[in-house]
Amino acid sequence: MHVVVVESPAKAKTIEGYLGSSYKVIASFGHIRDLPSSEGSVKPDNDFEMSWEMDTKGKKQTKIIQDALKSANSLILATDPDREGEAIAWHVLQTLKEKGGLKDKNVSRVTFNAITKKTVTEAIENPRELDTELIEAYLARRALDYLVGFTLSPVLWRKLPGARSAGRVQSVALRLLCEREIEIESFNPKEYWSVNSYLTFEDNPSFKASLTHFENKKVEQFDIKNSEEAEKIKVILNKSNFTVDNIDEKEVSRKPSPPFITSSMQMEASRKLGMSAKNTMQVAQRLYQNGLITYMRTDGVQIGEEGINEIRSSINKIYGENYLPLKSNEYKSKITNAQEAHEAIRPTDANISPERIGSEFSKEEKDLYGLIWKRTIASQMENWRGLRTTINILNNEKDIQLRVSGTVTIFDGFRTLYEEGRKEDKAKDSQELPKLNKGQTLNLINTETNQHFTKAPPRYSEATLVKSLEEKGIGRPSTYASIISVLQERQYVVIENKYFKPEAKGRLLSSFLENFFTQYVSYNFTADLEKNLDKVSNGEINWKDFLNNFWNEFSICANSALELRTREILDKLNESIGNHVFKDENGEINRKCPKCNTGELSLKTSRNGAFVGCSEYPDCKFTRSFGSSGQNIEEKVLGIDPESGKNIHLLIGRYGPYVQIGLSDDKENKPKRSSIPKTIDPSDLSLEKAIDLLSLPKVIGIHPEDNKEITGAIGPYGPYLLHEGIYANLQNVDELFTIGLNRAVDLIEEKRSNPGRGRGSKILKELGNHPKDKKPIKLMDGKYGPYVKHGKLNVSIPKEKSVEDIDIDIAIDLLNKPKKKK
Repeated sequence: MHVVVVESPAKAKTIEGYLGSSYKVIASFGHIRDLPSSEGSVKPDNDFEMSWEMDTKGKKQTKIIQDALKSANSLILATDPDREGEAIAWHVLQTLKEKGGLKDKNVSRVTFNAITKKTVTEAIENPRELDTELIEAYLARRALDYLVGFTLSPVLWRKLPGARSAGRVQSVALRLLCEREIEIESFNPKEYWSVNSYLTFEDNPSFKASLTHFENKKVEQFDIKNSEEAEKIKVILNKSNFTVDNIDEKEVSRKPSPPFITSSMQMEASRKLGMSAKNTMQVAQRLYQNGLITYMRTDGVQIGEEGINEIRSSINKIYGENYLPLKSNEYKSKITNAQEAHEAIRPTDANISPERIGSEFSKEEKDLYGLIWKRTIASQMENWRGLRTTINILNNEKDIQLRVSGTVTIFDGFRTLYEEGRKEDKAKDSQELPKLNKGQTLNLINTETNQHFTKAPPRYSEATLVKSLEEKGIGRPSTYASIISVLQERQYVVIENKYFKPEAKGRLLSSFLENFFTQYVSYNFTADLEKNLDKVSNGEINWKDFLNNFWNEFSICANSALELRTREILDKLNESIGNHVFKDENGEINRKCPKCNTGELSLKTSRNGAFVGCSEYPDCKFTRSFGSSGQNIEEKVLGIDPESGKNIHLLIGRYGPYVQIGLSDDKENKPKRSSIPKTIDPSDLSLEKAIDLLSLPKVIGIHPEDNKEITGAIGPYGPYLLHEGIYANLQNVDELFTIGLNRAVDLIEEKRSNPGRGRGSKILKELGNHPKDKKPIKLMDGKYGPYVKHGKLNVSIPKEKSVEDIDIDIAIDLLNKPKKKK
């Protein structure tokens, strides 16, 4: 009996069917252990010792593997063929060793890049040992990311409220997005004009030619500055006579794109199918597990000889020998790390066209498979060939030149099936040109002038962001989806019309890191780190030496940042991004407060992020949202509260705008108030929306199974539902007021049955040190909700208290309250 360990149940079921009854295939459900989300999981002072923690699912799966091994004589680790797969196998092996479950057992490692009977059985017959260097590369990367995250987070909590955390690679991706936003805001459109003439001869259709030279000078983009200049040229052209000066014909060809690697698949799926990087990887994972495609995390563009022969056979069968090159097309991979390079993403059987995959697959799965199949087949087809014609036309005086060019297809080659970057599979030719001869006289029908303005660079889409990250060597293709997801989950960016827009807190964080952690958000530094991590996996660098070199400098930088005063930080941020924050409607930098005319506008921080406020606060409560186009927010009465009859006020506090019933005259009975979520523009806040916000937390309904309340509220991370310790996130604030009980029950039960892998306690905020023993007091988010932690003492936060209101004084009061006897 042999025990085989893979990552997923779907993969386990398929492989067990291939191997037969003498093999027991068990899923580990990904990593069985990980670094705890707490301080001290990596100890730089103790040779980077790492403490691992198993979640409930990890313990359960380890027990299942252990029990199966009792009646088996070997363990086969068959996790994915990449660094992460090697790490999962290593964790399983180490855990079983620690538990004494491998006595007298043979242990081997097998890998395959496709889940077909042939590849799996061949892999079983060719086992190897675990790759120590690949494991060390994983350990180095995991420790590095942990150290950056857990060192930066306390700095941010203390110095930049509203910024939850910062990751090593995510922060550099955020810098890309923020720099592009500054480019867009700084952009000043520049006017220019173009001139085109329509010509013909005899009875032929007219064609359009562009002005390239005027008065013997080449016409550059900005030479024609306004309509007056364009009109003068038009008059002269309309009076001129033109003949064909020369005709240049040149045959051109284009080679097909290589088969997909991870990043190119993500880019094309975004462009052609509108799929996010995260969704693309999830769909590809399902196709891989069902044996339809090869492994989807790869940097390699090569295809094995057997695959090439199969593809060429399919091309010959479907398109004929004209579309089949004499020898196979070869592509060179850009990857330098040979240990992490695998075969390109391709169908496991080229004969299975998209039309032939079964009805059990979803539309997304069929669409992505179709994209992969077409790209793969096209990569081995003949080149596209065309004829490019350029015609130069001169006036009689030979001081004005017009030019027309066009390309027509001679042979469509691979374009009959696939064209990169286009939603249509076939590329369109340019305008059809008449058959002309040198010296031929042409008739000018009319001339048109066109006004143009230069355009600001566009924001990044998922496809263009992935491309930029890849070009700069930031991250690895397998991590791009998670980088993008984390930026969105932390609300540092939003997607508007399929393009990324940095949020206020994201821009503030990026500016903070650029000013105080300059080297660590540098593109070159991050790319060099990736190269060194590759060297670790190739055995060229010792992984602990690599970590030591990084940590020695980074820890000094982090400690220096902790010593900074908030005023120092805000002054630096005002200086670095002030040009894009304090512009008035005329584009001038103006920091004078428009309300009091004496104070100076400055960036201020709150738990909800950044905003612009007056230096004369609290005498002047002027604020506006962060950004060059931020709207001014004035305190005002929104209307009457129907229950109390009191006014509902829009007010400005030290943490930004909020709504409140009545005024704060009665110190005994504090008025009800609610902060305004960042997704709501305070300047557009209606009375109805304010009443909704003040109604929170609200009872959604009674759960039918236990007759306990389901409540809805807004927390630090957005709107959520709560039922007996189970939290379920909602997409937006409006859902709190529109959601029905049935939907709420569904979300709660879905969260209850799938709470997430190994969710450990996370630090929400460092509140400060206890005055008695000087030990830190932390606000934590645990499995059963938020709580206060001091040493070994944990105290739940009462339901009537909001997480946002917990400060050091409230926390000490909670810790000092005697526990109720059960």
